[in-house]
Amino acid sequence: MVQGIIIPAGNTAPLRAAALESLEDYQQAVGGWIEAVDVPDLGVTMYVNEEGLIRDVPFNRRATFLRRFHVPQARDARLVGDVAVVGLTDDEGENTDPPEEFRRRLIEPGVYRVRTRERGGSRWHEEPIDRDDYLETVIWAALLQEMSPALEVRIQRVRTREDKSNQP
Repeated sequence: MVQGIIIPAGNTAPLRAAALESLEDYQQAVGGWIEAVDVPDLGVTMYVNEEGLIRDVPFNRRATFLRRFHVPQARDARLVGDVAVVGLTDDEGENTDPPEEFRRRLIEPGVYRVRTRERGGSRWHEEPIDRDDYLETVIWAALLQEMSPALEVRIQRVRTREDKSNQP
């Protein structure tokens, strides 16, 4: 059984953990037939509803921009509906759990900052706004990447939410 993460299409719906064991579990998670979309840089596969675009399923902003940021050549692709995220397949072709660091970024509270620099430059610049949500930070980073292709864009965790609430 794989412990996946569901990214709902609703912009404010919370992400949730999901035990995914059978094909039916994946189909139930995405609301139909499944299609695998790999994001190798993150070590994950996103399962989407294969017929979501033709059935006019709601746009999944968070999943789409997560993929766009890590697979810039796929920036025209739109992911729709709820998305199930698991780790890449193992040597036997079986799904795995998402990498622990990735899971923590999605599920655990934290504060993130976007950093940019000109390609090949040495000095990183910090964006003035910290965000309390990794996926919202990814959306901003992906938009910067698309608007300014000459920039390198990174996301940095600056503290946990608990650290922020404990400041005087």
